[in-house]
Amino acid sequence: MTNDDLVLQTILPVSHDLGGFKVHRTLPNRERTMVGPFIFFDQMGPALMAAGQGIDVRPHPHINLSTVTYLFAGAIGHRDSVGSDIVIEPGAVNLMTAGSGIVHSERSPGEERAKGPELFGIQTWLALPEAVEEIDPAFEHVPRADLPVLEGAGARSRIIMGSLWGATAPTTTYAQTIYADIELDPGGSVPIDDSADERALYLVEGDAALDGMKLEPTILYVVRPGTRATLRSAGGARAMLCGGEAFATPRHVWWNFVSSSRDRINQAKHDWKAGRFAKVPGDEQESIPIPEVPKTVSYP
Repeated sequence: MTNDDLVLQTILPVSHDLGGFKVHRTLPNRERTMVGPFIFFDQMGPALMAAGQGIDVRPHPHINLSTVTYLFAGAIGHRDSVGSDIVIEPGAVNLMTAGSGIVHSERSPGEERAKGPELFGIQTWLALPEAVEEIDPAFEHVPRADLPVLEGAGARSRIIMGSLWGATAPTTTYAQTIYADIELDPGGSVPIDDSADERALYLVEGDAALDGMKLEPTILYVVRPGTRATLRSAGGARAMLCGGEAFATPRHVWWNFVSSSRDRINQAKHDWKAGRFAKVPGDEQESIPIPEVPKTVSYP
């Protein structure tokens, strides 16, 4: 099987230095907006910040999407306008469903900030199906212990969302979704089956190959539909598998807003400027102003 038989697209990241840490973004991209419901894919870090520093993502809005935060190292304090206030740690999942509109902030917890916080993880956005784009906003925290982990052949695979390898995560899904954190020991392997319409692999660190095709870190490899293959590592690796059902209608992205309707995004812009979104209890003094030219957009 050739590389073209295995991989439909190879998406290179756009990297941003956010002061103290880097973000590598592969979705959305000029070549492709979505893989299944996944419409945004960011790797945060790895970074080790100095004592007293930390991340401070001020309150900002979202609509018509779900955000999924998953950490390998460090901790992030999450607050939102539905009243959630929780610290996420490695191996757990924060699922925030914006629906008709939500505001949240993400900051390094005080104890982490004091010692010099680590930051290493993946944040993704999932577009919502049209029928539920405007559902009530909600938040869900799934502890590490509640996510199934499958072990064998030198691999440990934690299922973050959906069903894979005969096990199902308890995390809420609105469209058919697969999402897993795969750790491979030296010589380890894991099958990548064809259980979803669209799938992509992302090598976080280490070395790995898909049926002999070498993968490079921070690149998103969109696997050709219907292809079955095996992910292997000679020296050890960590990779993410994501995907799900193909959406029949396109989604538009502008800044933190995702929707099937450009008019809905324009309305959200006006609402944020006018202060019509709800506030974040306990984090009401600051907010991120709407940008003139956002870094996150769909194409064209």
